[in-house]
Parts: sequence; C-alpha cells; structure tokens
Amino acid sequence: MKRVVLKVGSAVLTQDGKLALARLQNLVDLIALLKQKDIEVILVSSGAVAAGFTSLQLDKKSVTNRQALAAIGQPLLMKHYKSRFKEHGITCAQMLLIADDFDSRKRTAFAKGAIEVLLQNKVLPIINENDVTATDELLFGDNDQLAAHVTYYFEANMLAILTDIDGYYNKNPHQYDDAVLEKFISSINDTMLEGEHNPNTEFATGGIVTKLKAADFLLKRDVPMYLSSGFDLTYAKEFLVNNNHIGGTLFKK
Repeated sequence: MKRVVLKVGSAVLTQDGKLALARLQNLVDLIALLKQKDIEVILVSSGAVAAGFTSLQLDKKSVTNRQALAAIGQPLLMKHYKSRFKEHGITCAQMLLIADDFDSRKRTAFAKGAIEVLLQNKVLPIINENDVTATDELLFGDNDQLAAHVTYYFEANMLAILTDIDGYYNKNPHQYDDAVLEKFISSINDTMLEGEHNPNTEFATGGIVTKLKAADFLLKRDVPMYLSSGFDLTYAKEFLVNNNHIGGTLFKK
C-alpha cells in the first residue's frame, strides 16, 4: 500500500483574511479519492492562525498574538475538516508536533506508533506544528520542513506540497513572463536555496525556498517530492491518483 503525505499551506487555505472553505472542500474530496484507491494519507495542514483571526482580529506581527490565534484557530480548523471528512465517512485525528519530536528516537517512535495505529484503522492524521507553547529553538518555523520530516520518519513514499504556484520555475513567474516551469528536478544546488523566501500571504511563513529545502532534505534520503497548485487540483489529482504527470514539478533522483 502506498503512503503519501499531503501538505497544504496558508496561501491555499486562506483568502481575504478568512478560511477558503471551497478550496478546503476540494482538498478533502481529493484525499477521500486517494483513500478510495487504498492510498494511506497523512495531511500536514497550516491555517490555524488564519482560522483564529476570523474570531479575534489580533495584530499578527506579535509572536504571542500569533500563538494565541493558533490556539483559537486550531480547533476551528479541525472542526471544518471533521465535518467535511465525515461526509465521506472518514474519521480524522489531530497531531501537533515540533522539531524536537524528531530529534529523540523515543519520541519519534511514540509518534510513529500512533500514526501506524491511526492508518491501520483508516483514520486520517492531520498534523500541524505545535507553535503555541514551544520555543523558537524547538520549532521548524514552517510546515514544509515539518512535512518533509513527517514523510521520512513516518515512512511515506512521497511528499506532495500543494501551494499557490503550479510548480518550480527557473525564475519567479510573478516577476518574469518568460519563466519556465521545470517538470523534473533531480538535485537542489546552493543557488536555488539562496533565493528569497517570499511568502505570498499575510498568514504564510514559507515560500519557494522552504519548499526547496524540504525537497533537498528528502532527495538526500531518496524520497521523492511533488509540488503543484492547491488552487486547482487537476494536476495533483492526475499525478497522485492516476500517476499521470501532466503538470507540477517532481523532485526525484
């Protein structure tokens, strides 16, 4: 049985300071389809801060305010997921992790054990970073790195990142009309990793560089990563469900 980690970012899940519920629903439908194909899915989801902001409009520049918004928003986000997955007969579970959970063999083993029990019982694990109480040293800081670690340590066959661009371009497609999408990347060089992070929404913490770092982490461990649009899931669906690579970028040796 194939095991896939899907990571969806705030750029996809939020719009105009609110949760983008139509895109969230499309994601849920895709996951339900994957599970129908007997593909095990682990979801790494951002969006807690954005969900919290819909209830309490705090200044997001303050770290403590963002922590408070995450505390408010995490159960709200899970509420939306649970109600929509229930329509497909899917039970979901929440797991909040930090970088330190992957630095300790004992803690990693406990987390992996819980994941295995959930997947064996057809439950969908939904993972986010526990950024409410953890210190900066214990945080990944973005869910791309978290998703890469989840993929490797929980023995998934692939990480698929759904974001606000439809793949990796040779230059910034928002700035250059002649930017070309690269369908295959076999290695990540230092020049690629030295670009700007450039998150595109007020709730996002990453950008293309954090995704390249995630790909680099996995490539060094011979695990593939796929990058595609989370706004239009056509390419992701074709690739993940039908193994038809018509769009998006595949990072693979």
